[in-house]
Amino acid sequence: MENYILYEEVGKGSKSVVYKGRRKGTINFVAILRVDKSKRPEITNWVRLTHNIRHKNVVTYHEWYETSNHEWLIVELCTGGSLETVIAQDDHLPEETVRDFAIGIVSGLNYIHKLGILFCDLTPRKILLDGPGTLKLTNFSLSKAEGENLEEFFAMIGLEESPTEIGESTPRKKQRNRKKGSPVYAAPEVIKGADFSIASDIWSLGCILYEMFSGQPPFFSESFSELIEKIISEDFRPPQGPAGTKPSEDFLALLNSLLQKDPQKRITWSELLRHPFWRDAFSDSDAACPNVSNQRVKNESFLKSDSIEVSEISIASERTSGSLQKSFKIENPADLRPKSAMNEESNESIFLLSSCSTLRPGTATEKNPADIINMQHNIEMTKGEELCPPQDLQSKIKDLLFIDADLIVTPVIDNPKIMKPLPLRFDVKTLGLPALSAEKLVLLKEQDWDNFLTQICSLMDSAEKAGPRVKLNLLSYLCSVASNKETSTRLINSQAFPLLIQHMRGAPNWDVRAKLLRVLGLLAAHATELNESVPVIEAISLLTEMVRDNFRNSKLKQLLLPALGELIYAVAVQEEKKEHSRESWNIPLAAYTVLMRCLREEEEPVIHHMTSKIIENVCTTKTSQVQGFITGDIGPSLWSLFNHSTVDSLRISAISALCRITRHSPAAFQSVIEKVGLGSVISALVTGIAKVQQYMLTMFSTLLSSGIHLQRLTQEKEFVTKIVRLLESPSTGVRAKTFLLILQVLMNNKEMLLLCCQTRLVMYIERDSRKATPGKEQQSMNEYLSGCLNLLIYHIVGVLPGILGEIITALSNVSGRKHPSATQTKHLKMCIPNMTIVLHLVTSQIFRPQILTEDFLYKFSNLLDQIKSVDTGETNLEGAVGQAASDELIRTALSVIEAVTQHPALLTLHHSPVVDGILPPLVSLVRSQNAEWRLFSLRLLAETTSLLVNHEDVGEGREKSLQSNSTFLSLVRDTLLPKYDQILLESDPIPVYALKLLVPLTEYSSDFIRLIEENKLVPVLFQVILEHQDNVIGNVIQSAILLLYNMVARKETNMKLLYEQGLVHHISNMIVETAALYLDVDDKSRLKTTNAQLVLLLDILHCMLKYTTDVVRLVMQAQRSGQGGDPQTAEDLLLVNQPLTDLMSLLIQLLPSEDLDIYENTSQCLKLMVQLYGGDNQDSMSPDNMESFAQVLLSKREPTQQKLLLRVIKRLITSNEKHLESMKGEGDFLIQTIKRLAQDASLNADVAVASLALEVLRTVGH
Repeated sequence: MENYILYEEVGKGSKSVVYKGRRKGTINFVAILRVDKSKRPEITNWVRLTHNIRHKNVVTYHEWYETSNHEWLIVELCTGGSLETVIAQDDHLPEETVRDFAIGIVSGLNYIHKLGILFCDLTPRKILLDGPGTLKLTNFSLSKAEGENLEEFFAMIGLEESPTEIGESTPRKKQRNRKKGSPVYAAPEVIKGADFSIASDIWSLGCILYEMFSGQPPFFSESFSELIEKIISEDFRPPQGPAGTKPSEDFLALLNSLLQKDPQKRITWSELLRHPFWRDAFSDSDAACPNVSNQRVKNESFLKSDSIEVSEISIASERTSGSLQKSFKIENPADLRPKSAMNEESNESIFLLSSCSTLRPGTATEKNPADIINMQHNIEMTKGEELCPPQDLQSKIKDLLFIDADLIVTPVIDNPKIMKPLPLRFDVKTLGLPALSAEKLVLLKEQDWDNFLTQICSLMDSAEKAGPRVKLNLLSYLCSVASNKETSTRLINSQAFPLLIQHMRGAPNWDVRAKLLRVLGLLAAHATELNESVPVIEAISLLTEMVRDNFRNSKLKQLLLPALGELIYAVAVQEEKKEHSRESWNIPLAAYTVLMRCLREEEEPVIHHMTSKIIENVCTTKTSQVQGFITGDIGPSLWSLFNHSTVDSLRISAISALCRITRHSPAAFQSVIEKVGLGSVISALVTGIAKVQQYMLTMFSTLLSSGIHLQRLTQEKEFVTKIVRLLESPSTGVRAKTFLLILQVLMNNKEMLLLCCQTRLVMYIERDSRKATPGKEQQSMNEYLSGCLNLLIYHIVGVLPGILGEIITALSNVSGRKHPSATQTKHLKMCIPNMTIVLHLVTSQIFRPQILTEDFLYKFSNLLDQIKSVDTGETNLEGAVGQAASDELIRTALSVIEAVTQHPALLTLHHSPVVDGILPPLVSLVRSQNAEWRLFSLRLLAETTSLLVNHEDVGEGREKSLQSNSTFLSLVRDTLLPKYDQILLESDPIPVYALKLLVPLTEYSSDFIRLIEENKLVPVLFQVILEHQDNVIGNVIQSAILLLYNMVARKETNMKLLYEQGLVHHISNMIVETAALYLDVDDKSRLKTTNAQLVLLLDILHCMLKYTTDVVRLVMQAQRSGQGGDPQTAEDLLLVNQPLTDLMSLLIQLLPSEDLDIYENTSQCLKLMVQLYGGDNQDSMSPDNMESFAQVLLSKREPTQQKLLLRVIKRLITSNEKHLESMKGEGDFLIQTIKRLAQDASLNADVAVASLALEVLRTVGH
């Protein structure tokens, strides 16, 4: 695979295979499920319910793909097997293990119930174990949203996925064959026909707990009826564990409450989670969750509607459901699609990420009226929601430049990432005052607090005489309480703070000073308020002086800088709170000077780290204190720290400080780029860790927002390319910042949009537009990502009309010119490549509903008119830009229309511009000299016409539809049909699409059948069939059969013309060859195709026989009534159809078919054939055919079916003596079958069947 590597097979089912796989470039192993295409509805259901779920007890969904034969689902790999396997291997599990396992199952089930999802088929097989032994729910293919009709959902998906290609079986048939859940674990009310519910899932949970302990389910029988009886009526036997052990009272009580047959009495979630069996494994918050049946737990991020794909709950259903807040229903199943995996060779293993949605060939899918209306409503809603008001986009960008995550503040003092803090120890006995904790100090009354302060001050002064040890002990105690906000605030605003400064000046040694500095730093770091009277500037000045005096002593600086930094930051915070600067708190310039000197290269990393952290914290504020750091050297100095340090925490701190400086002065980052070069900065951005990338992206965005380096950055292709690649980052913050930066690049240079599209920008936008929020801690970051994305999407949508307009203008300027000027040529070369942008956006699930407006389609029709001019040679585009560029323009424009045809709702919503503007140029291109354009435009016409026919069928009636489309129909009639014989006889695959266009047209109006006859296309049709007869189930023959059916099913058709051209011969041959493929038991690969084609051919045969029967009947009625009639016409028609009797044996052999449609069509054809021709076919009652009759009579229980078959047999043996003798001589089995049928009919009082059976028996002498 391109993105995944397949390893060994790890599991296999009847319709699926599970492989172990790995995503390339990572060590992330995954499970890759290859599922048969027939399971598409179930897989779609699994994806739509789980694609946003992130829970430790639910298997995580990653992505899915489709190839021509299979669906490929990428999910979390669980290497421990299934719970079913564990139970089978161990037979019994101890109760402790049952509890441990059950906690995981209950957690997962409770979580999905909160989301409004019912599992519906909870069995041990659908519970997997990962390596560490965590149980995870998997396979949500039969699950559903609460209150939803799953059959309707499957029918919707089946309808959407069943192409009008003749080869596919019907959705109804797929529905009949769909697998149901296991009855062993089904609740009694479900068995009785009630819908699944939370209570029924809880019953299934009880069955699994019982089976884990006892080794078998509570109700089990080999007989299905007996199993049902047990589940509904019998109580379960008390389970026995390993060696006959009995369950504990708590476990037995839990099983009794889970397996309560009345769902109203069954245990609820709140009771279940509080049950004593769990031994308080679940928190109160889990147990307190409301019953989801009554109030759905809100989950804002689940199934977000992003114009793609999974629709929001409809307003109507929201009103009717009361508190229901989310729906998993898909209004437009076509929109929830897997990624396309190209090239199915070599185990279908090539999966390609693409920004273009899958463009599927074939005729368009029919939609029922409700689907079209719902889809159109959703599109209108999407268009109506403005992603961002157009005014003041720049100010919105500035609001998003910095977020809380960019401005997180961590302390300088006692920061373990900078330097390991020393432990705090003090001796309570020698402290000299009560060693109250910080929490108790907060509760002291004013008088008690004053007494405490007095004691501290007294002890500080007396400690001078008692010695350093006493003072150090007291200071250690103060450090221990200074980390409390309330305590530190009271201390820093008391007389203790000036006293600490005083002692700082006169401290006898650096041990005492170190402890004093720690107290000062902690008080500044944790205090929430500073009074104006606090001598904080005095403290800053003192510490600045000490740093300057001891600048060469790194150890002392390590003691001084944290306290100095915390004091400066405390001043900045207070100034920001008060919203004005205090003159009494003007920080001396010397403090900034000292700190800037600490950034020099020769300093130790710890000093660098402390200084950058101080700058980082202070520059978080918007105060005058920041200005002291804004110098010409600050940017390069911090960049140097970042670039040369080997410690990640220091690098992050340095780049964070630079980012926050850039917030106040973008010139700081500009100076870095000018000094080290843009290439070095970009290189650091690309290779940096997520936090570094986030800060650097912020700086680039700030730079562009301020207007600095606009030309240089927005014109640099390497810069833009590397920026877009950052969208692969797993960090939400990095991706959000990248989108914001790309937006600013595009705002200043729209030419970069093409490069961005080529580097998969649209694909990244789609991915992040439907990203789920894994948890509350990520909610704000995902909201930020959404904000950045919305602005980018809004901008791109806004510039697209201008891009399209420029292309049209450039082409218009050279329209009709054989030799464009140099200026015009240059303009063309600039504009034409941008056509790719239009294709990228139209094929995007996010952009498509917003850009496909009537204005867009009318503009695009102008473009197609220009392309028509280029194709006819009227405009010499090839001479101006070269053949390759000219061809690419036409190819891309047609691909845009192709993308539109994949979405019927959009196409039919804008019916007028499509019919009036888009289709006429396509009709002209069908006559192009270029074979590729002929094929492309013909295919688009076929698909579009089919969609419009379907639209009109659900619109205001056929007659009004004919009027509204008269222009287009006239165009086809006057322009295409006169030359259609040439088109039909071209080389493949053009005839396929030529026929596909005629199919909806003939279905749409009988006038087109007349036009086909008038334009002498009937002989050409049969010639095409003759040329492609070697591939009887090929696309050409399939389309030809559909066309023939539309013709023979219409009364207006000139059947004589069809008969003259060999209708009987061709239909007979195709039935014989198709039936041979259908009956070939060794080749089931094409069964669906042959099945559907055979049904249609039998329909045609039935129409022919019915037509003949009607003609014969009319002649006979006319003769009886004395009106004459034309017996010669009837005789001629009977003679023409005589060769059809050769099919009689084949039809008899098809009677036992399991396919109801084939049986019905075959039996009806036989009925008419024997009415018309009796037993003309000499092999009709051969031994094999009589055996077929017997098999069918035994299998069909409907009296109507039995009567039809008996009449056929009676007609055969009474019309041909040979058949009668054959039945007498070799038809014992058939005779015995008819005898049994007669007896059964008599017992059931079915007189008609009994009478017919007895007549046949009497005829053969029984």
